[in-house]
Amino acid sequence: MEQLMLLLLVLLQAKHWYVDFVDQSLEEIEKKAVYGHWRGIMHSFKHSIGTMLCVGCVLGPLYWPLSVMLGVLDGVIHYHVDWIKMNCAARSYEESGFWAHFGLDQMAHQLTYLFLAVIITL
Repeated sequence: MEQLMLLLLVLLQAKHWYVDFVDQSLEEIEKKAVYGHWRGIMHSFKHSIGTMLCVGCVLGPLYWPLSVMLGVLDGVIHYHVDWIKMNCAARSYEESGFWAHFGLDQMAHQLTYLFLAVIITL
């Protein structure tokens, strides 16, 4: 089980990198500050789908209901972490505190993935 959880965490990390740093549009970035805007929701939906696929691939087809539940949970948490960051943190790398806020945001996402892995092991 430990190897499966390690594989899951690696896949979630790769998913996070892709959705947040490769596939995210400027419109998604800008609109994450507007609560309920469809672009921010779309960004989090991509995280949900990615998490569903990661969990489903690691645990297999019998666990698709759990994969869907964890994907939705990840998307909801991701949405709110991003919204908080966009409304409470510096937005320009030249502003004081930007890197601390950016690092806190990333840590919150990584802790979410650890939380999801713990749920699976219960």
